[in-house]
Amino acid sequence: MKTENQKAWLFVLPVLLLVAFNALIPIMTVVNYSVQETFGDNLFFWEGLGWFEQILRSDRFHSALGRQFLFTFLILIIEVPLGIIIALAMPKKGIWVPVCLVTMALPMLIPWNVVGAMWNIFTLPDIGLLGYFINNTLGIEYNMTRSPIAAWVTIVTMDVWHWTSLVVLLSYAGLVSIPDAYYQAAKIDGASPWKVFRYIQLPKMKTVLTIAILLRFMDSFNIYTEPFVLTGGGPGNSTTLLSIDLVKIALGQFDLGPAAAMSLIYFAITLLVSWLFYTLMTKDDTK
Repeated sequence: MKTENQKAWLFVLPVLLLVAFNALIPIMTVVNYSVQETFGDNLFFWEGLGWFEQILRSDRFHSALGRQFLFTFLILIIEVPLGIIIALAMPKKGIWVPVCLVTMALPMLIPWNVVGAMWNIFTLPDIGLLGYFINNTLGIEYNMTRSPIAAWVTIVTMDVWHWTSLVVLLSYAGLVSIPDAYYQAAKIDGASPWKVFRYIQLPKMKTVLTIAILLRFMDSFNIYTEPFVLTGGGPGNSTTLLSIDLVKIALGQFDLGPAAAMSLIYFAITLLVSWLFYTLMTKDDTK
């Protein structure tokens, strides 16, 4: 009987140790702050679970969490179907394949803070091309600094423009991996395009779609830079997502204890929902 050589793990071990070390210290620090109160000069006073109780009972936390879930829900129901549709429309062979792939990848190459600044200028009603066009050409009053609806439409549109490409590329990778024999059999059976998608393409894309949904959920649920640069959480608190509110508490108010407790709750919610997504999408594979 041939034994497996496990010595290859020795090459990966230093990287694993380094990543674990870099992740362990910040987490331990956050846990430490979440159960203590500090007034500066490294003076700490035991607080226990008081900060967690305060956060979980806070209307401010519930409102910010609700806005965060709403944003993530809108992103998923828009970007996932749109990404699949674009991937289906892209050519599978020929000179236009690399052109389409590069074009799809371009938005993801732009830094997050630059995306927020770009869309901020782009949507200003006085000097922005989009803002000027909507207000003056279409005659629709549009000002994201005054209207919560306009602000929400802007941040959702910005994220769709920035990250739909990820779903497109993953879906496209799943589509091109389907053997031609499946399509030939469907053609012989006289299957309609919808049946080809329903019974051939969609099942074959299940794995990459699971990855796409998980990545888009985690990224949109923890998004901070783009909406903060674009709206700053305004007008009022209408676009103050949970990530923005967390930074305001930690850095704006310098309440490190509540901020640490909120970040741990935030992290637990992300893990829980991600696990639920993964379990629901892969439950048929375990049978």
